[in-house]
Amino acid sequence: MPRTREQLTAGEWAVLALIREEPAHGFALARALEPEGAVGRVWALRRPLVYRALETLERMQLVEAVDTIPSRSGPRRTIFATTPSGKRRLAQWLREPVSHVRDARSLLMLKLLFLTRRDADPRRLLVAQRDQFSSLVASLSAAARAADGFEYALLIWRLEATTAAVRFTEAMLAQEARAE
Repeated sequence: MPRTREQLTAGEWAVLALIREEPAHGFALARALEPEGAVGRVWALRRPLVYRALETLERMQLVEAVDTIPSRSGPRRTIFATTPSGKRRLAQWLREPVSHVRDARSLLMLKLLFLTRRDADPRRLLVAQRDQFSSLVASLSAAARAADGFEYALLIWRLEATTAAVRFTEAMLAQEARAE
């Protein structure tokens, strides 16, 4: 399903969050998003996709070019900073639970990473996420009881993955409680 013009990909959210932390140029962002980079271990993005993300974010007026600096290895580098709209969108995104369990590995982990890097309390997000996944567990359980054949297998798979995601949020909430 194609995304709407307002939706951002995981990579675009990661680039926006990095720029919110500190204005940066594409090459520095690409380093952070390499597989062994600070953010890349959660969500890696190849350099051309980082530059494409910057173009998308700039077109959506979520970031803007604020400066250029010389480079020893090529053309001048453009420094990007978040716009007020970009700051608002990012803050809202960081508070919203992910819709699907399949997005927990990417989007939820990115949110938790960036909340941690901001020294922000993740509990509000974790509670909302646990509640959303818990209601999904109830509906998947009911559907699995009424299913058979492959439909049963599919529902049990989704139920087990969702139950694991609920346990993850509960473990993270317990960790946050111990850290107080």
